[in-house]
Amino acid sequence: MKRGIHPEYRPVVFLDAAANFSFLTQSTVKSNQTVVWSDGQTYPLVRVDISSASHPFFTGKMKLVDATGQIERFRKRFGQNYRKGDAKPAEAAGETK
Repeated sequence: MKRGIHPEYRPVVFLDAAANFSFLTQSTVKSNQTVVWSDGQTYPLVRVDISSASHPFFTGKMKLVDATGQIERFRKRFGQNYRKGDAKPAEAAGETK
C-alpha cells in the first residue's frame, strides 16, 4: 500500500437532525464541525438528511402513494399523445418521403 495517497480513516459522528439520532462509526469523510461524544472525546461531526432512524422503510411509516390520481393528473396534463409510436398513418407516411 502506497503511503500518503489514502484518506485518513478515523472515528466520525453522524447526526440525523430530523430524528435527533446520532451514531459513531469509522469514515474518511471530511468535516469542519466537531462534537463531544458520550465518552468525552471530540470527534468530527457530519450532518445527514436521512438515516435508519428517519427513513420510512426502517421506521415502518411508509407513505402510500395514490397511483390512480397520479395517472389521471398525467393524462390531464399531457393528453393521449404521451405514447411513442402513436403517429397517425397519414403523418407517418408523410415523414418518410
